[in-house]
Formats: sequence, structure tokens, C-alpha cells
Amino acid sequence: MTDELEWWRGAVIYQVYPRSFFDSNNDGIGDLPGVTAKMDYIASLGVDAIWLSPFFTSPMKDFGYDVSDYCDVDPIFGTLNDFDQLIESAHKHGLKVMIDQVLNHSSDQHPWFVESRQNHDNDKADWYIWADAKPDGTVPNNWLSVFGGPAWRWDSRRRQYYLHNFLDSQPDLNFHNPDVVDALLNTVEFWLTRGVDGFRLDTANYYYHDTELRDNPPKKDVVEGSIGVRLDNPYAYQFHIYDKSRPENIPFLQRLRRLLDEYRNTTTVGEVGCDFSLETMAAYTQGNDKLHMCYSFDLLTHDSSMNHIRETMETIEAGLGDGWPCWSIGNHDVERVATRWGKNHDTAAKSKIYMAMLLTLRGSVCLYQGEELGLIEAELSFDQLVDPFGIAFWPEFKGRDGCRTPLPWTNEALGGFTESAQPWLPIAEEQRALAVSEQEWNRHSVLHAYRDFLHVRRNHPELRHGEIEFLYNDETTLTFLRRFKGKCLYVAINTANQDKIFPVELSLLALTLPEAIQSGYVDGNTVVLPSYSILLATVSC
Repeated sequence: MTDELEWWRGAVIYQVYPRSFFDSNNDGIGDLPGVTAKMDYIASLGVDAIWLSPFFTSPMKDFGYDVSDYCDVDPIFGTLNDFDQLIESAHKHGLKVMIDQVLNHSSDQHPWFVESRQNHDNDKADWYIWADAKPDGTVPNNWLSVFGGPAWRWDSRRRQYYLHNFLDSQPDLNFHNPDVVDALLNTVEFWLTRGVDGFRLDTANYYYHDTELRDNPPKKDVVEGSIGVRLDNPYAYQFHIYDKSRPENIPFLQRLRRLLDEYRNTTTVGEVGCDFSLETMAAYTQGNDKLHMCYSFDLLTHDSSMNHIRETMETIEAGLGDGWPCWSIGNHDVERVATRWGKNHDTAAKSKIYMAMLLTLRGSVCLYQGEELGLIEAELSFDQLVDPFGIAFWPEFKGRDGCRTPLPWTNEALGGFTESAQPWLPIAEEQRALAVSEQEWNRHSVLHAYRDFLHVRRNHPELRHGEIEFLYNDETTLTFLRRFKGKCLYVAINTANQDKIFPVELSLLALTLPEAIQSGYVDGNTVVLPSYSILLATVSC
């Protein structure tokens, strides 16, 4: 397979959340023409691809992750013609386009579910996961929804419960029904024929469930702060071995891959959330016959220590084989990394060094819009929330709205996001000072650091494709080697606000980095890392 066919390997993918990117028609909601209008900006970053969060027809109870028509654009985002123009513009700019494919569940307003819930013998009766109540009328088993409470909702027409791993307005599709699988793959092919280059697969390990509906076992020791664990949500109190990550998932992913292989240069990246996410990532990407890439939530926690980074990387490397990882430190579902890891102190410097760390690790990378500006989490009041997750768990968990506020293009009242309309979420005042217009003129801004370092990565195949060998770490320092085709780069990272100086036995020749990035240096047999700095150096392999 040629490098051209494997463009995704080591690629940097820029996640666009269309609702909050740019409003082209002054209705307060970002849209597809708005993305097209800002294509020059996206291309200027030096990324390889765009990942578009859902824009399909939807009642928007979960803001597009509840799909009511898989093969059309919701009118608030534009039209299919607008999508075609976006694809054409992206390709002219040398950018690939990936779209968010939500296969696990649909909206309860999807025609399939509307028909399925009518009775027990219609054509779609078995397209969703229905189960009888227990003799006492209670739910079929102990499965829980990610959004809190039982994963079952009673339907008075069928007099049965249906499964919903997320909102009760998001019923899970029954992948054990081959007609469902055929129909979903047809929707995937619909977008392939329109020219998309790949798919980000939402909740990629949730597709199949245990047909016996066995109870999940309890977790005896639940530790706050471990991967995906919040003790205010009962979901954390189970091992989810029967409601997701089922072995039947593998044959489906193989069939999906066969479809993708019929379309040249396409790719997939699967979102994996489970107790054994790194092992699942390996299983889903090994063998060149399933997913191309996976990413987990292992770097989306509050643990920014270099101990955690190294342990995560070495765990996946040990089991990955010929599989391939994709990493992100922020997305539309978690608190912005500048707040989560930066704790709102030295956020510009920390944004730069965590970016440099991410872009030097082995794997492909997803960057969430606004990370290139070092945006901090927006502080919203309860009455400003629209996220059902945040509303349900307030105030212990403030939801996902704080990372989804509109991207600030200027430091004006509406942030240059919209002309005069009321934005769907408030323009955060604390983010406006970090607007694109404010950073463009500042050669030392986070924006310029991202652009500069993305081009450094692009010019060094060792960082895109090379093997990785970790050398040393402590809580705030990490050093490793990247090797590719006889060339070797030494990487040393300091995420602390104090200098780090340590001896090195290797013969290093430091690379000159752009001025927006704080660079370490070599002094004889000593590496000197100023606060929040990175050293890149060539070394004999």
C-alpha cells in the first residue's frame, strides 16, 4: 500500500463542530457554508483533514447525535448542495473531509423507529432492541444509560421496553438484525459516493449487545478520576461487558472495512469508550481488515502527568501490533484542555507544550476547534445550558456546553461568529481576548505556535510515521526517540513552570524551532529545558 493510500497514518485531523464554527446566514447557528467560508483558515493551520461533527437531519435533542435522516443535511446547517461545495473547497485546499457517522442509535423521530414502535409485527419491528418487562413490571436488566439512570424506556404502544445507551430519545438500533446492518451500510455508502474521505465513528464499540440481556457485574472498587469515572453518575459502578464491546462487533467492522476499501483513499477512526479501551483499540485496528484507527478517552481525563502519558502510550504500543492509534486531548464532549490540564494558569504556555507533546507522540491526531487558540472553558450559568447531560447532572457536572461555545473570530461582542443574531450559546467574554484576530498579529501566540509546529511535524516523517522508544519521565518531564527509515529524532518535553536540566549520553544536534515555541537546548552533555519547552534534536540511530 502506498503512502498516498495511507494518508491517514500520522495525519492531523481538525474537528469542526459546525454549530459553533461560523454562522454564514445570521441565524445564530454555525452552518456548512460557514465552514466553507473559513476553509482558508483551516488550511493555513497545516492540518491534513477535517472531521465534521453531525450535520444530519435531527430534532437536535443531542445536537445532531440523534439522527432522523442519515442521508440529508438538517436545514439549520444548509443543504446537500452546500455539503458538496464544502467537499469541493476542502479538496481544492488539499484537505480530506471526514464526517461523524452515528450508527449505534437513531433519533426516536427517525421513520424506522416510528414504524418499529407501532406494533410487534411491522417490517421494522425488530430494528431496535425491544424487551419485555420482568414479571413485576421492572426493566429487563441492570443496564444503565451513559446519561444517568436505567438504559430502558417503557413504550406504551408495544408494551415493552426499548434500549437507549444515551438519551431516551436515542433508541439503540439492533445490529443483530442483518437488515439493519444493510440499511446502515447503505447510508455510509451514500456519503462515500458524495466524495467523503472517511468517517469518525461515534461510540464504535457500542453496536452490539448481549442477546441474553445478562446483567453487568458491579465494580467493587470505583475510583474517582480514573478513565471515564465520575461518581455522580451510576454508570461508573458497572463493568460494561454485556451492553457494549461485544465480540460480534469485529465481523461488522470487517464488513465496514470491505466497503471502505472499495473507495480509494478513505479511512475510519473509531471512538472507543470502555474499561479496557486500549486493548479494544488494538483489537479494532489490527490486521488491516477492520478500522484504520481508534481513539479512546485515556487522554481526555484530568491526569496530565507525564507518568500517565507514558503508561498510556506504552500500554497501547505493547498490544497494538500492526494496528494504529489516534490521539486527542480535547473534543466536544470534555472540558477544554487549557482549563482541564492548564487549570487556567499559564494557559498559553501550557497550550503550546501540550500541543507539542501530542504532535510528537506516535499516531494520528485529532485537534478540536479552538485548541489552536488556547481557548479556556467557558463559564456558563445553569439558565444558559442547553446540553441535556449538563442539565441532568448540574452542578456537580456542568456538561459539555462550556467547550462548545462559538469560536471567537474577533474580539467584538458577537466574536465575529455571527453578524447580529443571538448565538445558540453565549459568546464567552473570557474567550474573546483569544480570538483569531487578536492572535494573528502576535507572532508568539498559541495560534502561530500551532501553525509552526504542525509544519515542523509535516516536514519530519519520523514524527508522522516513526517508531517510538521512551527513555525517561517524571511527573512533568518526558523524553523519547522517534525512528523512521534510518533517521532518528530525540524529543524532550518539560510541562513544568520551572527549568529542567539533566545529563544525556546521546550525541544530540538540536533543531531550531520557530520563535512561537519555547525551545530547549543542548549544552555539551546536558539538556536544558526552560519551563514549558520542547527540545527536538537529531541523533544517530
